[in-house]
Amino acid sequence: MSNPFALLANLSVDATRIALEYREVPADQLISGPAQVGTAELGSLHGCSIGVWEMSPSVTTDVEVDEFFIVLSGQASVQFADGRPPLELQPGTVGHLAAGTATTWVVTQTLRKIYIA
Repeated sequence: MSNPFALLANLSVDATRIALEYREVPADQLISGPAQVGTAELGSLHGCSIGVWEMSPSVTTDVEVDEFFIVLSGQASVQFADGRPPLELQPGTVGHLAAGTATTWVVTQTLRKIYIA
Protein backbone atom coordinates (compact mmCIF):
# COMPACT_ATOMS: atom_id res chain seq x y z
CA MET A 1 0.00 0.00 0.00
CA SER A 2 1.40 3.40 -0.91
CA ASN A 3 1.61 6.26 1.58
CA PRO A 4 -0.26 9.33 0.23
CA PHE A 5 1.96 11.58 2.36
CA ALA A 6 5.27 10.01 1.31
CA LEU A 7 7.99 12.47 0.43
CA LEU A 8 9.76 11.09 -2.61
CA ALA A 9 13.48 11.52 -3.19
CA ASN A 10 14.61 14.78 -4.80
CA LEU A 11 11.31 16.54 -4.02
CA SER A 12 10.21 18.99 -1.34
CA VAL A 13 6.95 19.90 0.37
CA ASP A 14 5.69 22.74 2.58
CA ALA A 15 5.31 20.96 5.93
CA THR A 16 3.05 23.71 7.26
CA ARG A 17 0.45 22.85 4.59
CA ILE A 18 0.46 19.05 4.60
CA ALA A 19 -3.01 17.61 5.22
CA LEU A 20 -2.99 15.44 8.34
CA GLU A 21 -5.08 12.50 9.51
CA TYR A 22 -6.71 13.46 12.83
CA ARG A 23 -7.83 11.41 15.81
CA GLU A 24 -9.01 12.16 19.32
CA VAL A 25 -6.50 11.86 22.16
CA PRO A 26 -7.32 8.79 24.32
CA ALA A 27 -9.38 9.74 27.39
CA ASP A 28 -6.75 8.36 29.80
CA GLN A 29 -4.21 10.89 28.41
CA LEU A 30 -6.53 13.92 28.39
CA ILE A 31 -6.31 16.41 31.28
CA SER A 32 -8.21 19.32 29.71
CA GLY A 33 -9.65 20.48 26.42
CA PRO A 34 -10.96 18.49 23.54
CA ALA A 35 -7.60 17.42 22.11
CA GLN A 36 -7.03 16.27 18.57
CA VAL A 37 -3.75 15.01 17.21
CA GLY A 38 -2.93 14.94 13.52
CA THR A 39 -0.15 13.04 11.81
CA ALA A 40 1.30 12.38 8.38
CA GLU A 41 4.24 10.05 7.97
CA LEU A 42 6.54 11.33 5.25
CA GLY A 43 8.91 8.38 5.07
CA SER A 44 11.77 6.69 6.84
CA LEU A 45 15.54 6.95 6.89
CA HIS A 46 17.95 4.47 8.48
CA GLY A 47 15.13 2.88 10.48
CA CYS A 48 13.69 6.18 11.74
CA SER A 49 10.19 7.37 10.93
CA ILE A 50 9.91 10.98 9.70
CA GLY A 51 6.65 12.88 9.69
CA VAL A 52 4.51 15.83 10.68
CA TRP A 53 2.60 15.90 14.00
CA GLU A 54 0.08 18.45 15.24
CA MET A 55 -1.82 18.92 18.54
CA SER A 56 -4.74 21.26 19.21
CA PRO A 57 -4.77 23.47 22.35
CA SER A 58 -5.14 21.14 25.33
CA VAL A 59 -3.33 19.53 28.23
CA THR A 60 -2.39 15.87 27.75
CA THR A 61 -0.01 13.29 29.17
CA ASP A 62 2.29 10.98 27.25
CA VAL A 63 5.17 8.55 27.60
CA GLU A 64 7.64 9.50 24.90
CA VAL A 65 9.49 7.53 22.26
CA ASP A 66 13.05 8.53 21.34
CA GLU A 67 12.44 11.50 19.08
CA PHE A 68 14.09 14.56 17.60
CA PHE A 69 11.75 17.34 16.48
CA ILE A 70 11.58 20.82 14.95
CA VAL A 71 8.62 23.05 15.81
CA LEU A 72 7.04 24.66 12.75
CA SER A 73 4.20 26.61 14.37
CA GLY A 74 2.33 27.12 17.63
CA GLN A 75 3.33 27.23 21.27
CA ALA A 76 3.47 24.67 24.04
CA SER A 77 5.27 23.66 27.20
CA VAL A 78 6.43 20.09 27.78
CA GLN A 79 6.54 19.38 31.50
CA PHE A 80 8.43 16.41 32.91
CA ALA A 81 7.06 14.11 35.61
CA ASP A 82 10.53 13.88 37.20
CA GLY A 83 10.57 17.64 37.89
CA ARG A 84 13.26 18.74 35.44
CA PRO A 85 12.68 22.17 33.84
CA PRO A 86 10.03 22.21 31.10
CA LEU A 87 10.74 22.64 27.41
CA GLU A 88 9.20 25.83 26.05
CA LEU A 89 8.27 25.23 22.42
CA GLN A 90 7.77 27.82 19.70
CA PRO A 91 8.54 28.01 15.96
CA GLY A 92 12.17 27.15 15.36
CA THR A 93 12.63 25.11 18.55
CA VAL A 94 14.66 21.93 18.02
CA GLY A 95 14.30 19.29 20.71
CA HIS A 96 15.02 15.71 21.72
CA LEU A 97 12.78 13.54 23.89
CA ALA A 98 14.10 10.30 25.37
CA ALA A 99 12.14 7.06 25.19
CA GLY A 100 10.17 6.30 28.34
CA THR A 101 10.03 9.91 29.58
CA ALA A 102 6.68 10.76 31.22
CA THR A 103 5.47 14.17 30.04
CA THR A 104 2.56 16.58 30.21
CA TRP A 105 1.98 18.67 27.09
CA VAL A 106 0.40 22.09 27.69
CA VAL A 107 -0.45 23.31 24.19
CA THR A 108 -1.58 26.96 24.15
CA GLN A 109 -1.54 27.44 20.35
CA THR A 110 -1.99 24.57 17.90
CA LEU A 111 1.47 23.01 17.71
CA ARG A 112 2.89 21.52 14.51
CA LYS A 113 6.29 19.85 14.36
CA ILE A 114 8.45 17.65 12.17
CA TYR A 115 9.50 14.51 14.02
CA ILE A 116 12.24 11.96 13.50
CA ALA A 117 11.68 8.89 15.66
